[in-house]
Amino acid sequence: MSALYNVTHHGAVDGVTGSCHQLTLSDGQAVLIDCGLFQGAEVSSEGAGANRLEIDFPIDRVRALIVTHVHIDHVGRIPYLLAAGFSGPIICSEASAALLPLVLEDALKIGFTRDQTLINRFLAQIRRQIIALPYKQWREIILGDPGLRVKLAPAGHILGSAWVEFEVRQGGEKPRIVFSGDLGAPYTPLLPAPQSPYAAELVVIESTYGDRLHESRKDRRQRLQALCEHAFKNKGSVLIPAFSIGRTQELLYELEEIIHRNRQRPAAPGINWDDLDIIIDSPLAADFTAGYTQLREHWDKEARNKLATGRHPLAFEQLTTIDDHATHLQTVDYLARTGRPAIVIAASGMCSGGRIVNYLKAMLGDPRHDVLFVGYQAVGTPGRDIQKYGPQGGYVQLDGQRIDIRAAIHTLGGYSAHADQKDLLNFIGRMRRKPGQVRVVHGDDNAKQILAAALKQRHPDMQVIVP
Repeated sequence: MSALYNVTHHGAVDGVTGSCHQLTLSDGQAVLIDCGLFQGAEVSSEGAGANRLEIDFPIDRVRALIVTHVHIDHVGRIPYLLAAGFSGPIICSEASAALLPLVLEDALKIGFTRDQTLINRFLAQIRRQIIALPYKQWREIILGDPGLRVKLAPAGHILGSAWVEFEVRQGGEKPRIVFSGDLGAPYTPLLPAPQSPYAAELVVIESTYGDRLHESRKDRRQRLQALCEHAFKNKGSVLIPAFSIGRTQELLYELEEIIHRNRQRPAAPGINWDDLDIIIDSPLAADFTAGYTQLREHWDKEARNKLATGRHPLAFEQLTTIDDHATHLQTVDYLARTGRPAIVIAASGMCSGGRIVNYLKAMLGDPRHDVLFVGYQAVGTPGRDIQKYGPQGGYVQLDGQRIDIRAAIHTLGGYSAHADQKDLLNFIGRMRRKPGQVRVVHGDDNAKQILAAALKQRHPDMQVIVP
């Protein structure tokens, strides 16, 4: 490690959640990169405190927080950071600046208070601290010698996601440090593919899927269509637990494409694709989808071309959004009783709360239905248990109830918004000047070790560390 700076990790080192890293200059001034919530088994990891929510490191010399993207495992502890006294700038991309208050408002309602006056006061403070930084523009954070500036670049993970590049300046030296945040796959719907940095002395890289490869976008869309058609033949519904931001919008985009391509053919006997109900049962997901629509200038060329031809990939005719809780409960009951073919997208993505739990309690024990996982399921979450034990006819605990699993369980890994091993290796491999050191974080132990080994094999002179 350079004498000019030091990097420490406050999260995402013993799993994939709770991302929080600190870059400290030689004089002790520092910045944080993300401040995320721990989830699943990582919430109560041994030796990590009772709930891993409180900020357990000094912040008196932290000058800024850089947000890579607005998923809760990267921003969920921001309220605790502010409660600990942090009042500095929160720097993020323009799209993230628009979406971050929505995420934090929801987090406050779930974990803090339903008092809207208090929530509004907090959000007003957040908005005062947020600085929207356009991609590929440098911004000074710490002036003087040592000094520090930052630049964001598209990460292709969710709308507004960024990898972060820092330049430390001291005594004529200018080392670069890169934090990948969460990188997306090259062909993620709606988003431009991430490009590698030109050079860096140190790269801190995620490894969520560092041990595997995703199927192609074409293959996964065909599998999604085939899976839906299979479920509809059984006269059942497809339940998709999905994060409200990112995954939900990608699924809608792909479902619109499937419907567009198959208007003249049935989804199952007596069921036309045109007549199929696609239900978003999540007020937060609906808000984010509206946000995605308003931020269409950040979409990729393919998505903008669809808009130009009159198609609406996030607001098409078959789409129904459920807002109030009473309608949610009526929908759960109706689909459970009738088995009407429908595709339901509901949060949370790991089945640890939210409206998807009511669907699962009512329908998981019915073989007419199918459950489709399209994202990572952390150890210790109900989603991981359903994914692991469901194919063997096991059971899961939901709200303290034992629910037998008779629905079919599927996983489409290609719909992960995370880069796979090949993409992560390319992020490093395509740099013109390779880093001297790479730190592998944000992954299960196996994923981190396999990615680290692959990096060492490709770059024998590179120091690869798993913190």
